[in-house]
Amino acid sequence: MSVEHEDPFVKIAALIGGDEYLKVARSLLNTEDATDEEIASSTGLRINIVRKVLYDLFGKALITGIRVKDEKKGWFVYRWRARRDEVDNFIENQKKKIVERLQHRVDYENSADFYHCGNEDCQKLTFEKALDLSFKCPTCGKLVNLSRNEKLKKALQVKIDQLRDDLKH
Repeated sequence: MSVEHEDPFVKIAALIGGDEYLKVARSLLNTEDATDEEIASSTGLRINIVRKVLYDLFGKALITGIRVKDEKKGWFVYRWRARRDEVDNFIENQKKKIVERLQHRVDYENSADFYHCGNEDCQKLTFEKALDLSFKCPTCGKLVNLSRNEKLKKALQVKIDQLRDDLKH
């Protein structure tokens, strides 16, 4: 799945869902206003997979669907179109969500004292949990000590600052 030199719409679709999304996105760019059946035919994907991908991309506002009546069959079908102009908005919204999640994590890290034994494979404990366990690690049995998590908090803050800077430009 090489998307290095692809249209940004195709790159985002591939990042969201992999090869199936990549094929559907390419098909949408090649044939504007295509039906799900036409996309399935051009990609070689099963119709239910194509529909799943289309509904997901539609839910993310990366494509639009127009309902039209099929004159041959007499029922309504959707014709799908890529919304390439929405790719930047999608990326910006994803960055905002990530900043929000990272900020929640920083707030959580700052809100309580955590205890840890120093072993990377063991979990950190809240004060209450450490107290319940008599300040002994439930995994390795070592005594746990207060851990400030300064490295983690600094790394989270650096990433938040980077993303916020990206959002300004």
